[in-house]
Amino acid sequence: MRPLFPSLAAALIAPAAIVMAAPAMAQTASLDEVAAHLRGITTMTADFVQTDRNGKSLSGMLTLRQPGKVRFEYQKGVPLLIVGDGKALTMIDYSVRQVSRWPVGNSPLSVLIDPRRDMSRFAKVVPSTIPGTITVEARDGKHPEFGTITIVFARGAGPGGLALQGWTVLDAQNGRSTVRLTNQRFGVAISDKAFKWDDPRPKGPRN
Repeated sequence: MRPLFPSLAAALIAPAAIVMAAPAMAQTASLDEVAAHLRGITTMTADFVQTDRNGKSLSGMLTLRQPGKVRFEYQKGVPLLIVGDGKALTMIDYSVRQVSRWPVGNSPLSVLIDPRRDMSRFAKVVPSTIPGTITVEARDGKHPEFGTITIVFARGAGPGGLALQGWTVLDAQNGRSTVRLTNQRFGVAISDKAFKWDDPRPKGPRN
């Protein structure tokens, strides 16, 4: 199962475009609700399960602090860690002592961890088959080969009356990676240490 690890993690943070024309006016209210929810998140923790196109899954803990800081800590035995410091997302593969970085703006996660962005410039509401949910799709209309992220929010007790449920990233090769969240907790105390990581290269801890 070892080759699955980096491919799943890379699918989570590798580039998927997030720019498109403004959606129709009928979608504005729901987008406003979503934007208010994202702006209202100060901190959040959740359990996650990430599944690839072949049905292989990994689980772990998501830690988020706005603006821009995020940590995906995978289940015991998986030598991967993803940390966002507000400027870049870093994937650390401890099994091979490798560190890879992506600018936050080149990641589909920028939709979620940069609440200052105007969602009407890059996203639209799409029909949801699940009652009580809002589904938002973001992609680059000029570069569909870059991929799409689809995010699901449920009406609930979170900021703005919504709770983030998860998302699916579809890449240029039609590779699909889905992240589902449970046990969401908002407004919890999170230390700065949560967004530090041990560099497997001989340079010690880094932000």
